[in-house]
Amino acid sequence: MKFPKKEVKKIGIFRALPLGDLLCSIPAMRSLRAAYPNAKIYFIGLPDTEAVIRRWSHYVDEFIAFPGYPGLPEQPFDEENFYCFLPKVQAIKFDLILQMQGNSNALNPLVKSFNSRYLAGFCKDIADENDCFLTYPGFGTETQRQLSLMTHLGIPRSGDGLEFPLFPADHQHLEQLRLPIEPGAYVCIHPGSKGSWKQWPSIYFACIANYCTDLGFKVLLTGSQHELHLARHVADLMKTKPIICAGKTTLGSLALLIRQAAAVISSATEIAQIATAFKTPSMMISMDNEPFRWGRSDQQLNRIIDWGSNPDFRIVHQEVVSLFGQLQLFHKSV
Repeated sequence: MKFPKKEVKKIGIFRALPLGDLLCSIPAMRSLRAAYPNAKIYFIGLPDTEAVIRRWSHYVDEFIAFPGYPGLPEQPFDEENFYCFLPKVQAIKFDLILQMQGNSNALNPLVKSFNSRYLAGFCKDIADENDCFLTYPGFGTETQRQLSLMTHLGIPRSGDGLEFPLFPADHQHLEQLRLPIEPGAYVCIHPGSKGSWKQWPSIYFACIANYCTDLGFKVLLTGSQHELHLARHVADLMKTKPIICAGKTTLGSLALLIRQAAAVISSATEIAQIATAFKTPSMMISMDNEPFRWGRSDQQLNRIIDWGSNPDFRIVHQEVVSLFGQLQLFHKSV
């Protein structure tokens, strides 16, 4: 490894990105923890991801909320909080900071100001950095891109599987909802996405939902409170009444619903990633230009449709029919 264990006692991970991006980085964080089992690892991220990161307390010891920075679009820059944040980070006296966010021109000057003993991560132009940096890959899944940095630093990979830990409170919250469902007897359809331009048309979701009910499955329409209107729109377009869970679940109880579902249909990358973590059969309709960056299609269990390149509902319908056909074969064999 480029950085000996005896010299690295405090590690900071900088990745101030939303949920879907964080899920992709878990295999790299798992590898980092295995390589430095006695180090104290801090995660520097968006304030609203703290509760999510704490699910991986076996990999991360402390969370530090990042107040934004000029040139980084994920959140507004909170100048007042930044000048409280920076001395706090500098006072930790990190042995190693990993810039695992990307190749923005603003990133490496920012993390250099944290005054860590060692600095490594991604960069835009390797000529501007040293051999502890890696030009951000323009290919492969995001999980593999993150793992490529571990390999570059001589850190052995601890697998590329995704994880989503569940807590007792997640089970308790789902029980409190008293949903009339049984594990394996329902399909989760998640019509929302973090950007309106990434939302698949409601009428198509409704058609897929109708197909699921024709097969005998109950349909759960999931989403956040902000996505409740989308769930209601899909429900209005369906032939039969679904169960609307949008706005009722926590992230944890939603993840538990996904784990117990027969299948999951969505255009949201984070939902597809949670399904992949639980090995729940899923179909993600990718609305951007990088369908296989944010998911991993195995053509059997977790499938991806590149809608941006081929916006044809018939293709999606055929894949859904194939997916459920595969599920029937699986159930007959067990």
